[in-house]
Amino acid sequence: MSQSMNPQDEVSPARRPRRTNWLNLPTEIAASLLAATTVLISLPPVNLPPWAIFIGWAGTFAAGGPKRDVFKKIWPAMVLGSTVALLIVLSFEQVSHYLSGWAFTVAQMVILFVLNGLMIATARVSSTFSFVPGMFFGFASYFATVFGGFGPVAHNPWWAWVAVVPMNALGPIFAWLNVKLQVPHAHT
Repeated sequence: MSQSMNPQDEVSPARRPRRTNWLNLPTEIAASLLAATTVLISLPPVNLPPWAIFIGWAGTFAAGGPKRDVFKKIWPAMVLGSTVALLIVLSFEQVSHYLSGWAFTVAQMVILFVLNGLMIATARVSSTFSFVPGMFFGFASYFATVFGGFGPVAHNPWWAWVAVVPMNALGPIFAWLNVKLQVPHAHT
């Protein structure tokens, strides 16, 4: 006599949950543990900007989560944004030697308009730099770093760039670690 199996008793391999998590921590614990590590990153003498990690981390989830296609679009875009912000700061510094008052303010507006416009236009011609929000994650992170006095040499445009780019790059890695450390969510 053969035993009849109920099809619902067996779970197909496609529906079986994959265990890719390391510690199975609650989401709040995993995220908070990672956030706490940023305190060490921001300590002197390097004085790195921890918020740049959070911007890249949140941006990764806003872009669809820590997946290869998200990494491929967010990392180059953040570097481009920080680089354009560096060029803006360097241009402002150069113009400040020749202009002052309203003339300087207008020059800053023109520099910002032109370089920001070129940065965004890059998304139209390059698939590598097509993620415009990522550009602004890097852009904002750079300005906060240089004007906030973070980096190994406070208010130095070049050192701010050296400090912010790796910190933004850690954001997607923290997003990936966040998922790897937490309890898997039920897929409903």
